[in-house]
Amino acid sequence: MKFSTKDRYALRLMLELSNHPSDEFVPLKTVSEHQGISLKYLEQIITPLSRAGLVVSGRGSQGGYRLARPAAEYTAGEILRAIEGELTSIPCLASNAEICPRRGQCLTLGFWAGLNDVINRYADSVTLEDLRGTPDAAL
Repeated sequence: MKFSTKDRYALRLMLELSNHPSDEFVPLKTVSEHQGISLKYLEQIITPLSRAGLVVSGRGSQGGYRLARPAAEYTAGEILRAIEGELTSIPCLASNAEICPRRGQCLTLGFWAGLNDVINRYADSVTLEDLRGTPDAAL
């Protein structure tokens, strides 16, 4: 499984918002400057995060975005799923996948299902609060 730049930047965006007071709206321009991510790319990333209810937007001169909940209540898995959908190692394990005609004879299916389980459990065990620590805090 390979995570995209969009996935990595979504985590960085959420971490940047978590570093501000919970009632403060942070303009995407500020996030762009602090994180070295283009404003246009951040605009693409914030949309699914907003749709998922992970961030709240504010309009006007003091507008921007803030977390909808405390950082400790977000998991990396939740954020990644808002961007990518399911975290699956192979397409046939996705909940909306068609039944694979080889499913009954696939000797590797258990391996892939186990890998999915490990990936999802780990992603769901790490919170934004955990990530706010040292750069390797989640390792």
